[in-house]
Amino acid sequence: MLTGYFSLQEPLPELRDPHVLAVLRPWIDVGNVGTLSLDRVERHLKAEELGRLEKPGRFYDFTRYRPRSYIDQGKRGYSIPSTIFRYAVREEPPDLVFAHLLEPHVYGEDYTDSVVEVLKLLEAKRYSLIGAMYDMVPHTRPLLVSGGSNQSGAEEENQMVGANPSDYEGPTSITYLISQQAEAMGMETRSFIVHLPQYFQVDEDFTGAARLMEVLCTLYGLPERLKEEARGHRQYESLRSIVDDSEEVASLLKRLEERYDRDHGEGSSSSELPATIEDFLKDLEQGFDPPGRS
Repeated sequence: MLTGYFSLQEPLPELRDPHVLAVLRPWIDVGNVGTLSLDRVERHLKAEELGRLEKPGRFYDFTRYRPRSYIDQGKRGYSIPSTIFRYAVREEPPDLVFAHLLEPHVYGEDYTDSVVEVLKLLEAKRYSLIGAMYDMVPHTRPLLVSGGSNQSGAEEENQMVGANPSDYEGPTSITYLISQQAEAMGMETRSFIVHLPQYFQVDEDFTGAARLMEVLCTLYGLPERLKEEARGHRQYESLRSIVDDSEEVASLLKRLEERYDRDHGEGSSSSELPATIEDFLKDLEQGFDPPGRS
């Protein structure tokens, strides 16, 4: 079945009040936090593929998103970057749809229209964008989560999962049109974005994934073991030697902790940040194009 530019399986699964959990790569999937989280939920619920772009080359530059060759049980395979939908039917509704969105390079409006057509066809009740972004936060404090939605009930949910309202203004993604169109159709929309320490950039941030899984476990009654918090603790523990070996890093971390505690009520500090530290933070923030702060 062709829906927009997506080829979907037939017959379509019968989904009850489906909620769509979407990750947008690479814009707000730093540390692969969103992808790691969706993968864990998909494995737990034994998700199946629903469909993917029929011709992804319409939207993607394959010199920027490279196709990959691989060998599986002695046979060579070939994968083409695409946007993929999977789904899982649960014992109790809502059923879940997982959208692995790859940001388009061209024809962005056609791409977003096609995603919205899929949501409409599935009669999705909610569309949630999840992921992570870098921020000037300390790794020694609980990771912050920002949530975005102006709809009724969002504030109560944000409080339940410990998310703060987002006040971001600035560059964003053309895929933001998906949320706008979904809202216009009467669909619920949410966003949950984890803030990661900018000075510690890794391919897979397990502490960030654990924090996002905490949100998803709370919202959907998933088992606590999916958080895999121990992996994150071990990963961030490796930062101790870096802090201990550098007075500059230790000083910066202390100031970030003071700012965090002052702004988020986990203590107070009467000391202001020195001008050199403030200038340093401003330079980092101005020189960094923050992904997906919406």
